[in-house]
Amino acid sequence: MSVKSAPLLVELFTEELPPKALLRLGEAFRDLIASGLVRAQLMVDRVQRPPRVLATPRRLAALFPEVLEKSADRTELRKLMPSKVAFGPDGAPTVALTKRLEKEGASVDQIERKLEGNAEQVFLNQVLPGVRLVPWLQQVLEEAIVKLPIPKVMSYQLPNSTETVKFVRPAHGLVALHGTDIINITVLGLTAGRVTHGHRFLGARDIQLKSADEYEARLKAEGKVVASFEERRAEIDKQLKTKATELGCSLGDYETLLDEVTALVEWPVVYMAGFEPEFLSVPQECLILTMRTNQKYFPLFDKSGRLTEKFLVVSNMQIADPKNIIEGNQRVVRPRLADARFFYEQDRKVRLESRVPQLGKVVYHNKLGSQLERVERIQLLAGKIARLIGTDPLLVEHTQRAAWLAKADLLTGMVGEFPELQGIMGRYYAQHDGEPAIVADAIAEHYLPRFASDRLPESTVACCVALADKLYTLAGLFSIGQTPTGDKDPFGLRRAALGVIRILVEKQMSASLHDLVNAAFEPFAGKAQIDLQNFFIERMRGYFQEQGYTANEVEAILSKNPVQANSILKQLEAVRAFSTLPEAASLAAANKRIANILRQAESKGETLKVNADISVLKEPIEIALFEALQVAIRSAKPLFDSRDFTGYLKTFAPLKSPVDSFFDKVMVMVEENKLRENRLALLGDLRDAMNRFADISKLAA
Repeated sequence: MSVKSAPLLVELFTEELPPKALLRLGEAFRDLIASGLVRAQLMVDRVQRPPRVLATPRRLAALFPEVLEKSADRTELRKLMPSKVAFGPDGAPTVALTKRLEKEGASVDQIERKLEGNAEQVFLNQVLPGVRLVPWLQQVLEEAIVKLPIPKVMSYQLPNSTETVKFVRPAHGLVALHGTDIINITVLGLTAGRVTHGHRFLGARDIQLKSADEYEARLKAEGKVVASFEERRAEIDKQLKTKATELGCSLGDYETLLDEVTALVEWPVVYMAGFEPEFLSVPQECLILTMRTNQKYFPLFDKSGRLTEKFLVVSNMQIADPKNIIEGNQRVVRPRLADARFFYEQDRKVRLESRVPQLGKVVYHNKLGSQLERVERIQLLAGKIARLIGTDPLLVEHTQRAAWLAKADLLTGMVGEFPELQGIMGRYYAQHDGEPAIVADAIAEHYLPRFASDRLPESTVACCVALADKLYTLAGLFSIGQTPTGDKDPFGLRRAALGVIRILVEKQMSASLHDLVNAAFEPFAGKAQIDLQNFFIERMRGYFQEQGYTANEVEAILSKNPVQANSILKQLEAVRAFSTLPEAASLAAANKRIANILRQAESKGETLKVNADISVLKEPIEIALFEALQVAIRSAKPLFDSRDFTGYLKTFAPLKSPVDSFFDKVMVMVEENKLRENRLALLGDLRDAMNRFADISKLAA
C-alpha cells in the first residue's frame, strides 16, 4: 500500500508582527517545523524542493512541497546485554533477559546474538512503526512556537476564556493543510482549518483554501497579498529602482531599510513624494536619518550624491489616485524635517569648545569617571601618539584640538535625538565655529572604523585621535576587568582592537603597539597591559588569516610578538616567498630541530652563549657552517635595515647544504665543555639570524 505524499501548509494568522524581526521569525518558523518533519522522516526532499518562508505583517506561514502522511516502518537493532548475562549455563534465557523483553514488549524470537569485540552481545531486532503526520505535527508546532526567536513575548487572554497564552502577537487563525486534508491540531487556543485572510482593505476577507499548494496564488489573486517575503522584497526593490531611474536619481545605501519595509506591507506600491527645498540647508545626514528611521521613506540623490527634495514611499495601498497618500506622507514628514532644522539652528548658537566643560556632568563609566575625564585622557594620549609617529608640531596641535572637541557634540540637541550622528554633527559644528578643516574632519572620523569592513580615517590627525579613543576604551575597561567573555562583548572591545590593528597596518603608522598600550595604561592602576597585548595578538591572528595568509604563516610572525604592526604585512609576504624556495622545507625543519636542541640543553642547566668562537670549533663541516652564516648575516643586515624582509630571508637559503651536513656529521652535545658550548652557540646564532622577525620553524608545523 503506497503512502500519500502531498504539500503541507502551516499558517498562523496574527496581529501585526514586529517588522525588524519578521524575516528571522519566518525563517525560524519554517526551519523548526522542517527539522521536526525530517526527524520523523516525513519530509521527502528538502534539497531539490526546499520549504518556503511565507511571512507577511500579519502571518507566519511555511509551505513544505512534499510531506508523507506516514513515514516508513524501520528496523532497529538495539543492544540489550552480554550473552553471558542473558543466558544461563544451560542456554536458557535468564530472569534478567526475560524481564527486559517484557519491558520492551518483545519475545525471544526477536533477539540476535553477535560478537562485539571479544564478547558476545544480545541485540533486540524490532520493527518500529512509522510516524504519522497528524499527531506528530501537533508536537512539532508546539515545540516550534516555544523555540521561535521572539524579541518580546506578549501574554494575552483567549476570547471567551480565562486562559492566557504567550506569543509574539495575538494569533487569530490557524491553517494546517496536507494536500486537501485539514490536519486536526490545536495551538494557542486555535483549531486548524482551511480559511486564510486577505489584505485588510484591498482583498477578500476570508479565502477558503481547497489545497495547500494553491495558498500563494489565491492569496495574491483574491487577497491582494504577496505571501513570500523574498518575492515581496524583490517587487519593492524593482519598483524603487524603476521609479528612481525615471526621476534621474539614485537610492544610496537602502538595503537595511528594504528588509524592514518588506515586513510592513502585503501589497507593495511605490509612490513619489517631496518636501520643501529649503530643508536642504540642514546637513543631509540629518534629513536622511529622520526619513529612513522615523518614516521608513527612501531618500533620493542626484548624480553627484547630494540629497534631493524627492523621496519614495512604499505604501500598502494600491489606488487609482494616490494623491491623498502622497500628500499625507508629505504632511507627516514636514514636522520631522522642521525638528531637524530647529536642532541644527539651535546647536550652532553654542560653540563646541564651550560644551566640553559640561561633559564633566555626564558619566562615562561609574568606575572610569566622567566624559570630561575621558576627553582629557584621550587628548593626552592622542598627543603622545602623534609624537610617537613623528608628526610635526602643528599636526600635534591639531590632533590635541580634535581630541578635545571630539565628544562635545554628545551634548547637542541633534545628537541627543539621533545618536547615530555623533561625530558627523561634530564636524558640521566645528566647521561653523571656524575650526581648521583637518580638525573638523578628525572629529567625524575618529569613530572609524565602526565595523570590520568600514573605511578608515583619512588624515594622520584623524588616525591619531581614532587610535587614542579606541586604546583608551580598551585600556580603561581591561583595567577594571571588563573584558569580553565567550560571545559577549557589550563594549565592542573586539571591534575596537581590530580598528586599532587596521589603522596601524593599513595606514602604515610607525608607532609601536607595545608603546601605544603602555601609554594608554598610564592613567590606570593594575597590570592588565600583558592581557591587552595578548588580546591584540589574538585579533591579529584572525585579521591576517582573513587577508589570505595561512595559520602557519601568521603564527611564524606573531609568535615573535611583533611590536611594529605596520611591518607585519611585508613580513608575511617575506615568509610566503621564503616558503616557496626549494630550501625552505629543509631549513624550517632544521630550525625546529635547533629549537628543540637548545630547549633541551637549557633544561639540563646549560648556559647558552651567543657568538660562537671559530677557534674552538674543530670539524671542517662546522667551520664551514660558521663561515657561511657570517657571510649571510653580513649580506642580510642592510636588507633588514631597509625593510626588505623577503630579501633578508632569501639570503639564508644557501645555508641549507652546510646545515644539513652539520646535522649529519656533527654531534652537538659532546663531553668537552668548550666545544659543546660553542656548538650550541653556533646553533643559537643561526636561530637568531634566521628568526629575527619570523619563527621559520612554524612553517614545519
